[in-house]
Amino acid sequence: MSDSDTEHRLTELEVKLSFTEDLVEHLNRLVAEQQRQIEQLARELVRLRQQAPDDGAPSFRSLRDEIPPHY
Repeated sequence: MSDSDTEHRLTELEVKLSFTEDLVEHLNRLVAEQQRQIEQLARELVRLRQQAPDDGAPSFRSLRDEIPPHY
């Protein structure tokens, strides 16, 4: 293997490493954003559960409550 081949292979590896580092940074930002969304949704779920009745039974709802206002 000549020095030119070795240099070319080294350059190719450096380019691949650069793209890999960019990809890892992008994925890291994406995972961090998803984690923030998960935490926000978990807080919202806790808030919704606190608003629900404590006895665990679904509250009675009349079908008339479900009729759209234009009827």
